[in-house]
Amino acid sequence: MSASAAKPLNPLLAAYLAELVAHPLRTKALTTGSLSFLQEVLASHLAGTPVKQKPKDAPVYSHALARARIEAKSFKMFIYGFLVSAPMGHYLVGALQRVFAGKTGTGAKVAQVIASNLLVAPIQTLVYLASMAIINGAKSADEVKKTVKAGFMPVLRVTWVTSPLTLVFAQNFVAPELWVPFFNMVQFVLGTYFNTKVKKARSAAEARARRELEEKAKAGKSA
Repeated sequence: MSASAAKPLNPLLAAYLAELVAHPLRTKALTTGSLSFLQEVLASHLAGTPVKQKPKDAPVYSHALARARIEAKSFKMFIYGFLVSAPMGHYLVGALQRVFAGKTGTGAKVAQVIASNLLVAPIQTLVYLASMAIINGAKSADEVKKTVKAGFMPVLRVTWVTSPLTLVFAQNFVAPELWVPFFNMVQFVLGTYFNTKVKKARSAAEARARRELEEKAKAGKSA
């Protein structure tokens, strides 16, 4: 298909790609921060987390935010995406791309995937889990270490499966200039899915704990 016959890009997408070229780090930071914020809010809705009740005399915007399930954690996720995730990905992936720049053979592509899985993915996983521990209320270095130790291999195994598949799909079906928004959307979908699962599991555990306390209270009264 000739370039003239190619389907023109959506104006908004074209403007986004132009910003990505002109200001790559800033654009990635704003994108990742916004998607991280939206991911947290959407996961709360999908998991059916209860709306936190506000005092009746609380400001109107406070009630509106509660009904929308927009909490402090949502804004913390934006900060994480903006200040941590996006810059880390920008420089790590950029370094990897520079190493393999101009190498288009099959061996180079395979080596790039291996390097990404063995070098980039572990660093990103470590930073992600440590950041999530802090956002979720970890108060000490030991609590952060426990979170990282418990989640490191499970998260890394998922990354090792999804990352090569996503990269192969992009190499064959996605135009190179669309790779950044494509990978952002893949990460957004996967992140929302796992965040929803975690929230549902946490809600179920809290419900079990409440039932156990109620049963103990009833047993104490009957005694």
